[in-house]
Amino acid sequence: MSASRVVAVTGNESVAEALRQVNPDVSAAYPITPATDIMQRFTHYVSNGKVKTEMILVESEHSAMSACIGASAAGGRVMTATSSQGLALMWEELFIASGYRLPIVMSLVNRALSAPINIHCDHSDGMGARDCGWIQLWSENAQEAYDNTIQAFRIAENMDIRLPAMVCMDGFIISHSIERMEYLDDDAVRNYVGDFKQLYPLLDIAHPVSYGPLILSDYYMEYKRAHAEVMSKVKHVVLDAASEFERISGRKYGLFEDYRLDDAEIGLVVLNSAAGTSKDVVDAFRDRGIKAGLLKPRLFRPFPYEEVGEALKHLKAVCVLDRADASGASYGPLFMEIASSVSPYSPRPVLLNKIYGLGGRDYLPGHAESVLSELAEVAATGKVRTFKEYIGVRE
Repeated sequence: MSASRVVAVTGNESVAEALRQVNPDVSAAYPITPATDIMQRFTHYVSNGKVKTEMILVESEHSAMSACIGASAAGGRVMTATSSQGLALMWEELFIASGYRLPIVMSLVNRALSAPINIHCDHSDGMGARDCGWIQLWSENAQEAYDNTIQAFRIAENMDIRLPAMVCMDGFIISHSIERMEYLDDDAVRNYVGDFKQLYPLLDIAHPVSYGPLILSDYYMEYKRAHAEVMSKVKHVVLDAASEFERISGRKYGLFEDYRLDDAEIGLVVLNSAAGTSKDVVDAFRDRGIKAGLLKPRLFRPFPYEEVGEALKHLKAVCVLDRADASGASYGPLFMEIASSVSPYSPRPVLLNKIYGLGGRDYLPGHAESVLSELAEVAATGKVRTFKEYIGVRE
């Protein structure tokens, strides 16, 4: 294991430190709450010569991603950060970055989408971009945001995939809260990430290439199929990167975290910071003799359907908690992935869906207690009161 420093920092500080240690070639960014602090701190490192990064200040998030795409295509290691409306403004460019197989790394500090305007946390931004062809890693706390950011470079830049990756963490709840965490040694991070390897760089004038060809109905579908095949390799790259990261850090990562799930009869599925609150309540139910467990997805895109299905198939009842609503759909976006994961099994768990925490509404231990109590009743009786419900909402 590498030497480490124990610090008390915010989630944004931890991501900025990870970026300093990786020392990318180029960054382009536009400030937006609650991600602004990441790039503000990083530009401080640039100004003080602590990184060699070329920092490009642009007029919008659309321009930021455009500049990142150009820098990455030119042959540089590239990163950025954004939230909410900023990610939405990038939406056109997200498809271009993934379609060109450019290994850009982006920190996404999750925040509600307008309207009405709201600067606080939910997952509607990340869920809105889930099908843009980017790898998505989700983080429960500042330590995971730091660790995932470092691993994201190694994953995205793997020569077998070369895909962009976004690392998600909850706005304000994690981004602005101070935690105890451990930083790795600078040399350990740089040795782990390794030197950037160029692939068909535009600035290699001795070997000219072109980007952005027109592909109509003759080959467009084949191109998209090829992209899907590359995505199918991602989970193996993620696990390899996690194994090597465990060797230097002592911290273990997988495609998801299963908490007290092996012998569980009821379980919760929840992303990011709410998982920490839920684990405490799971422990309390265990103390009462109720076999509760939890699954926290880490790799959300591409989604590991088979592995998640195997982890959940033995439960009697599961509640999927979504911090994003899918307007016009019957259930939340995370629920739909879990339902797909367990659909091949018979018997399979009864699935409930709870929408919580929109626009930063607090998720409290009482909410987890209520959901687990309902699951215990469903497991015992087989009777379901409602399959979808909004919790913590005013009547």
